[in-house]
Amino acid sequence: MSRLDSETKRKLREMGVASLLDAFEAQDDSLTLGMAFEERIKLVVDDAHAAFTHAKIEGLVRRAGLRYPDADMRTIDLVEQRGLDRGVLAQLATCSFITGHQNVVFQGFTGSGKSYLGSALAKQACQHRYRAHYIRMPDLEESWANARDKPGGKEKWLRKYASFTLLVLDEWLLDHPDDEMRSMLLELVERRYDSVSTVFCTQYPKKDWHQRLGAGVHADAIMDRIVHNTIWINTGDMNMREQLATVMRSPTLPGGAERQ
Repeated sequence: MSRLDSETKRKLREMGVASLLDAFEAQDDSLTLGMAFEERIKLVVDDAHAAFTHAKIEGLVRRAGLRYPDADMRTIDLVEQRGLDRGVLAQLATCSFITGHQNVVFQGFTGSGKSYLGSALAKQACQHRYRAHYIRMPDLEESWANARDKPGGKEKWLRKYASFTLLVLDEWLLDHPDDEMRSMLLELVERRYDSVSTVFCTQYPKKDWHQRLGAGVHADAIMDRIVHNTIWINTGDMNMREQLATVMRSPTLPGGAERQ
């Protein structure tokens, strides 16, 4: 296939298909010599589509705001030692829970890898081209406080956080929410209920949630919209930060890992 002239290149860029142009430019004539025109076009389109998909996924991951951008469901450390079920993790990695509009709870002690798992699952969702977002509860509360006093701010904020296909709420119930926060949480989980998925990373088992949510009607309503269609995973009591620090200090073990 002969090289494209400058006017054709200009038109391709103008149409927003620079990835297709790059694929044309990168095609090696010596490797495609003798191939039919249709086969060469197919190769170009395949390469362009792969580049487009990679760029799209990178953008989704970047905008997800992950605490651990390099987290990966395929490289979870010490799975058996932590009491994690490798089969459950593998099933989560398929993101079938998202198509089923299920929630996920990672519950365990401080340092047990909840935030890493939440980040890894959000990244996996991005790789399946779902729109995901990670946020700590203190940051969510601050964002809500900044939005609620603006004209139309509450509704705009709720629409934004209700629209994420996967929302990871880290440090869930670390602090007791006040009345305003409980009302917001009820509205948010109501909008997300049975249409999208939420991941909760928390130190507290389900039996403590009601009391930490204020033990009133708001607590009843919030829990009713979460607990019935949720995958519960106990991350155990092994402190992965301590484990990682031990690995980093050891001269005989590989360092630099961020896996949990």
